[in-house]
Amino acid sequence: MRRKLVTALGALFLLLVVGVVVVIGPRNIIGMARYDSRSQGALVVGDRAPDVELTTTDGARVRLLDRLSPKPTVLIFGSFT
Repeated sequence: MRRKLVTALGALFLLLVVGVVVVIGPRNIIGMARYDSRSQGALVVGDRAPDVELTTTDGARVRLLDRLSPKPTVLIFGSFT
C-alpha cells in the first residue's frame, strides 16, 4: 500500500513539473532564474550612452559614438524574418 502511495505521489509531482514547464515554458523559467541573480546597473538617467560597435547586415561596422548628435538616436533591434 505504501509503495502505491509513493508511486502515485511521484507521478503527481512529475505531472505537476511537466505542467509548469509546458505552461510557463523552459526559456521563461531559465530567464526568471537568471533575472534574480543580476545586479542593478550603474547607469542613471542623463548619463551618456556607453560606446557600442555593431555590425550591419552588409558587414559594415558602426560605432554608436560616431552616430550621436544633438538629435535623439534610436536603436531598433528586431527580426525581419
